[in-house]
Amino acid sequence: MSWLKKLFGFGGAAEEDTPAGGPTLEYKGFLIQSTPFKAEGQWQLCGVVSQTVDGERKEHRFIRADKFTDIEQAHDMALQKGRLIIDQQAGSLFS
Repeated sequence: MSWLKKLFGFGGAAEEDTPAGGPTLEYKGFLIQSTPFKAEGQWQLCGVVSQTVDGERKEHRFIRADKFTDIEQAHDMALQKGRLIIDQQAGSLFS
């Protein structure tokens, strides 16, 4: 029955879609923010990499398939994935 409630907007969706704003880390001139969200009873890995370029703030949002039962582990992994994105794509991330 709960899928009917979600279908017609009577519950469940607010909790599932609400990101948990977490720690922010400065790394190599970029800012990484952890923003995991609830999905299927676990925390889905999600974050934002941002940088100010020519006075304009640019953002790259990333979502990964990884899910965690512990919010702290989700935050740690989001920051780690953000660092990896910067290490691999820093030159072309906002071009």
